[in-house]
Amino acid sequence: MRKRPVPASREADGATRRDPVTRRPGRRSPPLLGAEEGMSQAPEARPSPPSVYHERQRLELCAVHALNNVLQQQLFSQEAADEICKRLAPDSRLNPHRSLLGTGNYDVNVIMAALQGLGLAAVWWDRRRPLSQLALPQVLGLILNLPSPVSLGLLSLPLRRRHWVALRQVDGIYYNLDSKLRAPEALGDEDGVRAFLAAALAQGLCEVLLVVTKEVEEAGCWLYTS
Repeated sequence: MRKRPVPASREADGATRRDPVTRRPGRRSPPLLGAEEGMSQAPEARPSPPSVYHERQRLELCAVHALNNVLQQQLFSQEAADEICKRLAPDSRLNPHRSLLGTGNYDVNVIMAALQGLGLAAVWWDRRRPLSQLALPQVLGLILNLPSPVSLGLLSLPLRRRHWVALRQVDGIYYNLDSKLRAPEALGDEDGVRAFLAAALAQGLCEVLLVVTKEVEEAGCWLYTS
């Protein structure tokens, strides 16, 4: 029997799906890699056109959601991320790469190690560079780290926490795949995603990771130099 749709996500509500797309006003409308051995599967996906994979927020698992969303597959789970944490700090009593409460909140080292396990690389984008130098055709996707409001049920708290967000191109259209969104948000073409990145970087607290192949990382061709 087909499951009923899950309500709009909050920090504690999560679902994995291929969602209908939210389009930004003024924008025109409109894989991959094998998982590491031993990784457990994420929740069941619900297909619906257009075929954009989008995981919704659960606990503090935004890093896991961002990885799966940028790769457009269910490759990582909380258990897999916890195993990476143990490998990164095998002798640590209190693991520095995740929340002490066991709810997620994984740091950038976990994301980088997860991508490396798939033969990919994460390259920090130097915010001092003009975005016109970003060679988007060479980039598989982007993962942003930015401040995000905190809510407790229906109550919005005057706090902000770091949050991981994936951006990815699907069928020629770039999407904001933030796990806190109700559905993927269409950003449009390269100009659209550059405008989104410019607005995020202008906040001053945003960091950008480029997800690329090892070959692209070594050649440095994610950057236009002329």
